[in-house]
Amino acid sequence: MHGSRIAAIGHYQPARVLTNEDLAGMVDTSDEWIRTRVGIRTRHIAGPDEPVDELAAHAAAKALAAAGLGPADIDMVLVATSTAIDRSPNTAARVAARLGIPGPAAMDINVVCAGFTHALATADHTIRAGAATRALVIGAEKMTDVADWSDRSTCVLVGDGAGAAVVEACAPEQEPGIGPVLWGSVPEMGHTVRIEGTPPRFAQEGQSVYRWATTRLPAIARQACERTGITPEDLAGVVLHQANLRIIEPLAEKIGAVDAVIARDVTESGNTSAASIPLALSKLVEQGALPTGAPVLLFGFGGNLSYAGQVIHCP
Repeated sequence: MHGSRIAAIGHYQPARVLTNEDLAGMVDTSDEWIRTRVGIRTRHIAGPDEPVDELAAHAAAKALAAAGLGPADIDMVLVATSTAIDRSPNTAARVAARLGIPGPAAMDINVVCAGFTHALATADHTIRAGAATRALVIGAEKMTDVADWSDRSTCVLVGDGAGAAVVEACAPEQEPGIGPVLWGSVPEMGHTVRIEGTPPRFAQEGQSVYRWATTRLPAIARQACERTGITPEDLAGVVLHQANLRIIEPLAEKIGAVDAVIARDVTESGNTSAASIPLALSKLVEQGALPTGAPVLLFGFGGNLSYAGQVIHCP
């Protein structure tokens, strides 16, 4: 009833790194072409024996360790993913089994690139309602499973990885550490970002997404700040979905967070869809770039042309 907070965060990426030079040997592209258009230099690639739930479990185990908690302390597991191959057991149930979490509510949430911020809001609402006390909220993707490696406009974007947060109820005297969510979608434009077909393949209409993100989303992100009672100038950090550096930088500038640390993990990790926000946030926390308790805007957007954003207190 008193709100929730992120107690700890962790991330995981596969060991294999795919460089732009590697990609130039696979499709008609170059390091200069990729860096100029999307700002990406490298991305991490999971192997055939590394499923999405394994990536998720590694990140979740790190978050649990950082929080000083064990599996029995968790009563909800939410996994944001759009690249799970199997429909049942879902990814959350498989993560719970890998970690030995006894009897949690276990759900997958598929809102593609905005998945983590949707899942974080869902955990916050559930804890506020008294239906859970401590949740693992995970964004995990194996985008290379759905990449079209013959399409140079999309295969250069994607990477694999996971990020996880431990979300717990605040004590009565604590200020809530997760602000009100602002979320929505543009269903009539949902076709502009797709993972469709058999086998499923990622495709997008890049220029339409770019125009939508850089013109429509700044005002929505500012409204997310207003719901928490702060202005963009108050932000210590901004962690946007790591889609493309040419989207991240102008969007951050238009939001007006003039003194904030801006996450640019896309340069090292590529677009990891639902994993990108917790992955980037975890790295900033690990590097000491954001002080504990500082206000940070998390803002996911992309597939379905869905979006969700909230201001959190940095763990």
